Amino acid sequence: MPKLQETDYATLAGFRYELRKFSRYSERAAGEAGLTPRQHQALLAIRAGPGGALHVGQLAERLFLRPHSASELVQRMVEQDLVTREPGTEDKRQVTLTLSDHGEKVLEYLSQSHRAELRRLRPMLQELLAGLG
Repeated sequence: MPKLQETDYATLAGFRYELRKFSRYSERAAGEAGLTPRQHQALLAIRAGPGGALHVGQLAERLFLRPHSASELVQRMVEQDLVTREPGTEDKRQVTLTLSDHGEKVLEYLSQSHRAELRRLRPMLQELLAGLG
């Protein structure tokens, strides 16, 4: 493995800095939409799941949560009318999560905003990634 150069460290630091800035942007946007960052991540994970749905266990895996913590998160999101849960058709122990109409609208707003921000950052991120050679 070749020895890292000063420019490699600067590039890695710059990339980490830009990731942290985007994360802060995302946290603020979620808060302004009335969500916690984790709720925003959950909505996005559910919407991106096969058929726009996930089981609670799958959500826990995608958010790096224990199943109990994921269940608590889901309960709060159901109470806020962000998601719906239905018993599984094949296994009643599995609960299927989908976005409610309200959850869809909130996620659409946040996703439009995040996509615009990522498009703004794209040239700089591409430059940083190219610097890693």
